[in-house]
Amino acid sequence: MIPMAAHLSKHHGLGNDFLVALVDHLPLDAGEKAIAWCDRRTGIGADGLIFGLPSQGDGIVMRLLNSDGSPAELSGNGLRCFAQAVAIQRGLPDLELDVSTPAGVRHCTVHASTDPTTVLATVDMGVVCPGPDPGVEDLMAAVGEAVVGVKRWETGDIGNPHVVCEVDDPEEIDLEVAGPAIERHFEEGINVHFVAVSGPNELTVRVWERGAGVTNACGTGATVSAQIFHRWGLIGPKAVVRMPGGDALVDLSGPVTLTGPATHVADLKIPDA
Repeated sequence: MIPMAAHLSKHHGLGNDFLVALVDHLPLDAGEKAIAWCDRRTGIGADGLIFGLPSQGDGIVMRLLNSDGSPAELSGNGLRCFAQAVAIQRGLPDLELDVSTPAGVRHCTVHASTDPTTVLATVDMGVVCPGPDPGVEDLMAAVGEAVVGVKRWETGDIGNPHVVCEVDDPEEIDLEVAGPAIERHFEEGINVHFVAVSGPNELTVRVWERGAGVTNACGTGATVSAQIFHRWGLIGPKAVVRMPGGDALVDLSGPVTLTGPATHVADLKIPDA
């Protein structure tokens, strides 16, 4: 393992970017580091900071903090980026890895691609369960004019909470207004997704993430959206989820998996404090 938070690697999964530090233990000021390093004006810039910690056997522990310093239970894009960072650190083009997260152990498979900076990774996403109650009888009535055009909505939890809203065109949604308007009705916060069927077994999704704001992609959100739209009978068990940062494949036919790229952007050294 590398010295405490002195070296970082930066990765992105469909434009959802993360800093990764493989360390011996979680620093006491992990939240402060996330806020400082993830800042896009005064820091390096990222949607989140991931720490990798030693575990028994060949596995590893992953702890993710959002750009505002708050902890996140799980991230599908973050898992892929994290697995790529571990593969690079171990000098392996392909890797099978069990990652311990606050949401449980998630299995990751990494395969090299023709681009030396990019891998294709598949991650086990676990089970989508019912999500939290917003605490109001009619959520859309409660948010009022801030959100229009939602045909129906449902919450889901895959280790972290999501609310999925079906709309005709996600591009028409003002995420900076609609995301916070919905999220504030959930006591612990929530990831908000505006979703439309855009083709056979294809969804288009735009994302407001708890603790990070508007992001280019959300792997857990893509998975929960596919599960809910499949249960509504609008798509089959395998779906391409199109997000501003690119496409991911969600497979619900067996253990729920998410497949997509992870790209190594840079290695960085942080000056000692």
